Amino acid sequence: MYLSPSVSRRYFLRNTGMGAMAFTFPQMIFSAVNLLDRPVKLGLIADLHQDIMHDGLSRMQAFVREMEVQRPDAIIQLGDFAYPNEKNRPVIDLFNNAHRESLHVIGNHDTDAGHTKEQCLNIWKMPAPYYAKDIAGIKILVLDGNETGSPTHKGGYVSYIGKEQLAWLEAELEAANTPVLIISHQPLAGTIAVDNATEIQDLLSRYASKIMLAVNGHSHIDDLLCIGRVSYLHLNSASYYWVGGKYEHLSYSADIHRDHPWISHTCPYRDSLFATLILDPENQTIRLEGRTSAWLGPSPAKLGSNASPDLNVGEEIAPHIRQRTIELIAAGE
Repeated sequence: MYLSPSVSRRYFLRNTGMGAMAFTFPQMIFSAVNLLDRPVKLGLIADLHQDIMHDGLSRMQAFVREMEVQRPDAIIQLGDFAYPNEKNRPVIDLFNNAHRESLHVIGNHDTDAGHTKEQCLNIWKMPAPYYAKDIAGIKILVLDGNETGSPTHKGGYVSYIGKEQLAWLEAELEAANTPVLIISHQPLAGTIAVDNATEIQDLLSRYASKIMLAVNGHSHIDDLLCIGRVSYLHLNSASYYWVGGKYEHLSYSADIHRDHPWISHTCPYRDSLFATLILDPENQTIRLEGRTSAWLGPSPAKLGSNASPDLNVGEEIAPHIRQRTIELIAAGE
């Protein structure tokens, strides 16, 4: 496949009810999308946190019910899902059996409490910690941001993509002759990005002509940004926004908090949040169809939680995944 870089296209990003932004990218992504013979639909859910929430199973059931309606080409959970053990079999099996293409990403919390990546691979039925998957004409590259070796690591959870994985990623991008979707748990750009985010952004920017979108979980926010001609989407948690022990409070009954004490460090969402990503060659769009819920109990703003100055309560920090559309429109049209 040859995609001429000589002509540029403009991508218009529309956030429903929030005005418009414009990004400029090479012609090649536009041409790559046109190679699809039909719309490709992916179901996305992030940060269920089955082992914190008391209602993780019902939140996953809501996702599965919606996917039965949407009929996507694959479903993807973006990490911090459920400890890979027998106790969590109901929610793991529910996700795995919901679609013949049920893809997993390992989050930093999935190996808490003595669990291992190997258990994730075996019990979740993953092919490897990072891997490539072809879905309906899209190359999906799933990354593992839980590697050691970061020269800037300062303690706590690792958040790094090592040299061997980076070499694999570059080789996959070099060989790709179909549109590419990058999936990770930890962000590759924006708030709480991996330690070597700049290095990864530089690599992805070199292949921006092939990359349609990079999607992550982990941050529990709703955000979209563009760096080096690559768009990075932060997919909000299915369950809550974390506020920490300083803002400990009750959102549910005393019994629920007794049995699930970490919930008191969160501001839960009333309903499960998830999204459907639609890559549509006929309409020349990339659409995200999200969901809107409400805070269950006090919001971060009511608690006085100190959010990052780069994030806005009610926008990035909110119980929603906003509807978004990236329109492919020729420059000068």
